[in-house]
Amino acid sequence: MSEISTSCQKIIEHLDAELKTIRTGRSTPELVDGIFVEVWGSKQPLKAVASISTPDSKTIQIEPWDSSVVKLIEVALTEADLGMMPNVQGKVIRLVMPMMTDENRQHMVKKVKEKTEDTRVSIRRVREEVKKGIEKQEGIGEDEKHGQLEAMEKEIKSFVEKADAMGKKKEDEITTI
Repeated sequence: MSEISTSCQKIIEHLDAELKTIRTGRSTPELVDGIFVEVWGSKQPLKAVASISTPDSKTIQIEPWDSSVVKLIEVALTEADLGMMPNVQGKVIRLVMPMMTDENRQHMVKKVKEKTEDTRVSIRRVREEVKKGIEKQEGIGEDEKHGQLEAMEKEIKSFVEKADAMGKKKEDEITTI
């Protein structure tokens, strides 16, 4: 059972990180977390080469520690296709979030549902692996196997419900105007 909890908890944490990168109409530094910049001969996470802040609810401000990478960060942000164009003013890069239209909201809700479903599939894969392990056990009775399978199903169900709740919460954030 601890194997299930560990695996499923990692899957839930991954979903949480994925959901943070989806726009809700408010700016958060997490929106640019997955962006990598090609600097100094390798790809670096944006937060490793710059300070990221949100001065207001519609703006993400990026201040590189080395002014020579401003252009590289601008290119990475443009290629990331965030739905916002970087605005460079000297050493500071600003991303101003456009107003969320109904079409944008529907698209974001669709993304949330896809990520939530991917999480459910991953949890089901864990369930199938554990189920096979339980069924292959030798030296225990059918009643004990059945008890282990029931306990596993209960554990899996709680993680699926947790993923669904996280998805629903994010959908509510997106659709709230």
